[in-house]
Amino acid sequence: MIKVYLLLILAIAAETIGTTALQASQQFTKLVPTVVAIVGYVIALYLLALTLKYIPVGVAYAIWAGLGIVFIAMIGFVAFGQKLDAPAIIGTGMILSGIVIIQLFSNTTAH
Repeated sequence: MIKVYLLLILAIAAETIGTTALQASQQFTKLVPTVVAIVGYVIALYLLALTLKYIPVGVAYAIWAGLGIVFIAMIGFVAFGQKLDAPAIIGTGMILSGIVIIQLFSNTTAH
């Protein structure tokens, strides 16, 4: 099961790289970030698909999307100077809380 979560973490990393490159591509006007975005998303979706053999799609996607949101918010702040207001920070915290609740208490994931 650890291998499955490693695949999911790698999928999240690839999606985060792809989304960061998407911002840097400036609406697909810069070639290198555009290619990185496309490759990042292809890798992310492939790795996510592999995890679906072992983790229910709703749980895998909740973790993948939720952590992706959190990481992109942090990267947006650091790399692009994008600031979050209090409701956005609270909402992001709620997303993280939801992931923790799923991992700790749901019978649909391995403990």
